[in-house]
Formats: sequence, C-alpha cells, structure tokens
Amino acid sequence: MCAENERDSMGRLDGKVAIITGGAGGIGIAAGKRFVAEGASVLLVDLDEQALSQACSEIASNKVSYHVGDVTSSADNNAMAEVAVERFGGIDIFLANAGIEGDVASILDYDEARFDQVMNVNVKGPFLGLRAVIPEMQKRGGGSVIITSSIMGVKGGASVAPYATSKHAVIGLMKSASREFATQNIRVNTVNPAPVNTRMMRSLEEGMRPGEASEAKAGIEAGIPMQRYAEPDDIANIMLFLASDESAFITGSVYLSDGGITS
Repeated sequence: MCAENERDSMGRLDGKVAIITGGAGGIGIAAGKRFVAEGASVLLVDLDEQALSQACSEIASNKVSYHVGDVTSSADNNAMAEVAVERFGGIDIFLANAGIEGDVASILDYDEARFDQVMNVNVKGPFLGLRAVIPEMQKRGGGSVIITSSIMGVKGGASVAPYATSKHAVIGLMKSASREFATQNIRVNTVNPAPVNTRMMRSLEEGMRPGEASEAKAGIEAGIPMQRYAEPDDIANIMLFLASDESAFITGSVYLSDGGITS
C-alpha cells in the first residue's frame, strides 16, 4: 500500500483521548461511537453505572471505558480527569455534554430548587469540567472543548426559562474560556442542537402536552423548516469536526444544528 493510501486510512482522531459527560445519553453514545470509529480513546462519564455499561457495550470497542461521576461535584470532575489520564495517558478532547431539561412550567410557578438543579448541571457542570481538564490539555500542548448548548441558547422559549437561561450561560462560558486559553492552543466551542430524538425530548413533549406527547412532537416538527427532529448522529458529526484538527483555527464559535429554525 502506498503512503498516500495509508494516510487516507487514518482516523481523524487517531491517538487522541476524549472525555464525554452525559455519555450514557443519546448524543453522548452517538459521539462516543463516532470518536472511537475515528481512532480516539473515549471515557464516558454519567451518573448511572448500568446505563454506562450498556453504552460501552453498544459502542463495542476496547478503546471505550466509563467512569461514574456527578458533573456538579468538583471532586468528581477532578476524578474524571485523573481516570482519563491513568487509563489513556492524557486528555485532548472534552465534550461537556451532560445536561437536564428541567420542568415545563411558567416562571411564576417554577420550583426554586429545580431551577438550582438545572443551573448546577447545565452551567456549573461544564465550568467544573473545564477546571479539571484544561491543566491536562496544557500538558499536551492544546486540545478541543465542545460544550453542548441548544437553540434555546440563542432564543427564548415559553415555559422553559431555566433551561434556556442555562444554555445561554454556557455560551458566555465558552466565549470567555476561548479567549483565556486561545494562546495555549485550547479551542472552545458550543454545539447548539434543535430538538433531537432522545429521552430529553420525550420528557419535554410530555410536559408540553401531558398524555398527548406525539401531538406535541408533530407540532414541534411542523415548526422546523426541515420538518424533522435531528438524530443524535447529526449532532455527533459536528462534534467530531470540532474535536478534530480539521477545526484547528476555530474557537469561540456557536455551531447551530437546527434544521433551519433560527434562519
């Protein structure tokens, strides 16, 4: 085989190590599959060990492992980084993907404790993750951080104010981190999906129209120019691009994958 063909056969993430929080969810598993298929070693992080074990089985590779951890805990984030270094030798990619949707409720009725939970998972989680992984990226001479935001990070939504607030907030976190670490070759971007065919959307559909979730889904899809939800692979493909060296000059950017909703 000639050298040109050998280069063509290389994976886009060969030799890289990635951490994916929310690794047992739909987008997390899809990203894990894509990253492993392109040569990365991947550590999936989530709260549910059984779900993590199932996710690893689904990815089916000796390049994937898991760690049980709570993204709202500084100690758990530090342990996550330590495990990635112990098992795989370092950290090159951090996909801060863990998130919760909260409740579908008016601002006037929204439970304060639930608001705090949404902020802790969706905003504090990525913040603590950055603190844990960036020192390891600095040792490697750079890296890529991808934070999962949402179209609700660039627009509002009735009855989902805390979720939308949290997804706006991580864009501010991303832009600040991208400025702070750009000279160290650490890139930070967000991916902002439209509704995706995952458990989260099933929960939101039921919250919007209890007992009539399928009707809620149809109504949401009718408002998307492409007339469908995103699939997890649609989002994972953008995450792969941002994780790879193909995006080497991209940082501080918001990547919408929304089927035209914000057009």
